[in-house]
Amino acid sequence: MSEQKTVLVTGSSRGLGAVIAKQFGEKGYKVVVNYFKSKEKALKVVEEIGEGNAIAIQADVRNKQQVEAMVKKATEQFGPIDIVVNNALINFEFNPVTQGAVEELTWENYNEQLQGTVQSALNTIQAVLPGMKKQGYGRIINIGTNLFQNPVVPYHQYTTAKAALIGFTRNMAKELGKDQITVNMVSGGLLERTDASAVTTPEVFDLIAASSALNRVTEPTDVAEVVVFLGSEASRGVTGQNIVVDSGLTMN
Repeated sequence: MSEQKTVLVTGSSRGLGAVIAKQFGEKGYKVVVNYFKSKEKALKVVEEIGEGNAIAIQADVRNKQQVEAMVKKATEQFGPIDIVVNNALINFEFNPVTQGAVEELTWENYNEQLQGTVQSALNTIQAVLPGMKKQGYGRIINIGTNLFQNPVVPYHQYTTAKAALIGFTRNMAKELGKDQITVNMVSGGLLERTDASAVTTPEVFDLIAASSALNRVTEPTDVAEVVVFLGSEASRGVTGQNIVVDSGLTMN
C-alpha cells in the first residue's frame, strides 16, 4: 500500500472477525478490533497483529452512541477510518437442533437479528461517513450468508436479516458512490469452524461438503481473503455486489 490505511472490524475478538482482522494486519493495515464482551480474546488478537498496529475497543454496535465513541477513539489513535467490515453476530448459534420452528418464532426473534445486522451496519457507516466523505475514499464490507440462496438449515431470523442486508448494501453503494465509497457484501458458507458453528452437527458439514462443487466446507480464511481484497485499492471498480464464498455450493 502507498499509505497505511485503517480498518474497523466489528465483532473481531473471535471467529471469522478475528481471522479477518489478522488478515488485514498481515497486509500492513492498522486494525481496530471491536468487541462486545470478549475483552481477553480481543486483546489476544491485538497482540497477534502487533500492539503498534492494532487497538481493541469495546462497543455494542447496536448502540449508536457507543459506536460513535468507538470511532472517535479509533480516529484519535490511527486517524480516519478507511475501511469498515460489518461482521458482528449478535446472539446466534448455527445449531439445527435448537433452531425454533416457524410455530415457535416471535417477531422479537427476527427483530434481534435485524438490529444486530442492519441497525449495527447503519450505526458504523454513519459514524465513519464524515471522515470518508472528507477524504473522498472508503470501503465498506458487510458480512452476509449464502443461506438466503440455499437454506440448508432454515435459520429463519438470521437468514432474513442477512437477506435484508443485501438491499441495504446496494442502496448504500448507490448513494455513496459519488464520494468514491464502495459498499459490498461477502456471503460465506457455513464455516468450519468458528464459535458460532461450534455446535453444528457433523452431518450438516458432511452434507455441505458433498453438495459443494469443490467437495469441501468453507474455511474462515477463504472468506477473510476476499474481504481483504474488497478493502484494497484493487477493488476500486467493485461496488453494490454480493460475493459468495462457499466452495461452489451456490452459484449466481
